[in-house]
Amino acid sequence: MNDFVKPTIEYAQLWPMLVVFGAACLGVLVEAFLPRPSRFMAQVVITVGGLIVALGGSVYVATNLDELGKGVARGDLAVMGALAIDGPTLYLWVLLLALGLAGTMLFAERELEGGVTAFAGQASALPGTEDERLASAKGLEHTEVFPLLLLAVGGMMLFPASNDLIMMFVALEVLSLPLYLLSGLARRRRLLSQEAALKYFLLGAFSTGFFLYGIALIYGFAGSMEFAAIHEAVRNDTGSSALLTIGLGLLAVGLFFKVGAAPFQAWTPDVYQGAPTPLTAFMAAGTKVAAFGAMARLLYVAFGADRWSWQPMLWIIAILTMLVGAVLAIAQSDVKRMLAYSSVAHTGFLLTGILGVQSASDLASGEVTSLQAVLFYLTTYGFATLGAFAVVGLVRDASGEANTLSRWAGLGKESPVVAGVFALFLLAMAGIPLTSGFVGKWTVFAVALAAGAWPVVVVAILASVIAAFFYVRVIFLMYFSDPVGDGPAVTTPSVLTSTTIGVAAALTVLLGVLPGPLLDLAGKAGEFIR
Repeated sequence: MNDFVKPTIEYAQLWPMLVVFGAACLGVLVEAFLPRPSRFMAQVVITVGGLIVALGGSVYVATNLDELGKGVARGDLAVMGALAIDGPTLYLWVLLLALGLAGTMLFAERELEGGVTAFAGQASALPGTEDERLASAKGLEHTEVFPLLLLAVGGMMLFPASNDLIMMFVALEVLSLPLYLLSGLARRRRLLSQEAALKYFLLGAFSTGFFLYGIALIYGFAGSMEFAAIHEAVRNDTGSSALLTIGLGLLAVGLFFKVGAAPFQAWTPDVYQGAPTPLTAFMAAGTKVAAFGAMARLLYVAFGADRWSWQPMLWIIAILTMLVGAVLAIAQSDVKRMLAYSSVAHTGFLLTGILGVQSASDLASGEVTSLQAVLFYLTTYGFATLGAFAVVGLVRDASGEANTLSRWAGLGKESPVVAGVFALFLLAMAGIPLTSGFVGKWTVFAVALAAGAWPVVVVAILASVIAAFFYVRVIFLMYFSDPVGDGPAVTTPSVLTSTTIGVAAALTVLLGVLPGPLLDLAGKAGEFIR
């Protein structure tokens, strides 16, 4: 009867994440008590303020990790072992909060839609009805999107920090549910947006079922849901190998769905196309960062002793994902769907990096570790993708965004700056030298080669060549094709979107020319703790 242990919460290490959740709760209260005309500015201030405070707090915790913990420089377990606050967690927190700030700027953009945001004025109004027309005429806005964004960011921060399966499941749901709602709130093309939200929700719920079933089987194998206990059970081979193999496979299905890996990528083009473009930009970058952080922790920490079992699975999934993404992107006539399949291909490249060696002690001095390569690639991919989708929102016609590729013909003559910035992002995704994408691909390919996964690297290079074709095709269309009809029209954004695009473009160039400081920072993040 004396086995009760008083629960402890290490607030000194967790407070940046708690600030985000607290700001989200404050945003909900704003919706309940402030009059509608005052809500927009209040929500923007709360969201930006909360993210900036959390960002500064994450940097502070990262630089004082040994003092805030138990004297361990590599990090510490928190909330009775449910969370791991270590170098990789804090690196991902800083990256996610930076992407969240950029996403907030895109959410707050009003110039592109004539004084209102890209989100529906009244989500309950049926598309095409008088209620929807009146909501649009009154200029109504859904300011609830800002606390939903904060909840998604909080869930993304919780996901890679999770150190047991139950906490990982909670984080998965906290980050997913707001995204399901936000996907159906596009102001334009409401039916397409609602269809995207329904597909995302149904397929997400289906994949969550696989994840939960996997949790049950792994618990049956190890008798615990904590990663350290699972690691010991795997290392000592104390349970049924069938439960371990099937459980790990089911857990992988849930994570492969979140990152958009083949054959679980079917939702990606539909959701990216139908969701409001500001959400697509944030979701494409942030979700992948959080999900790959969680996947790496799960595979390296909980199942690191069973690499012989999950590495062949990753070989197959990585090869399939790269080829599906690169080949299907060629056939797309919609720029958002093309970028969606490009995202699928990049998922395959990131999986290639997971195949490498994590421990620096197992590598020669100066070699890049697997985790270091993945963290760097997530950074380069996140900002390039967010910037590319932000540019997509600028090219418009009478019905809203002009996402059909034929409408982009002649964009280089109509708006050289917009076309040039978009071309920069495309070249980075293609992995052209002097862009961040080249260094990112080089690092993940190098760690995979060092681990002996050369067949995967060969396929990755082939997929990169295929992907370069459709990236260059868009650049050729913008600069060397005649406009169709009146040609593309570019709407001048406010300083919010302009700043987001400018920062993303600057980082894309800077990390391509001077990647060393960020690679060193990713290396100093160290390894996952148990």
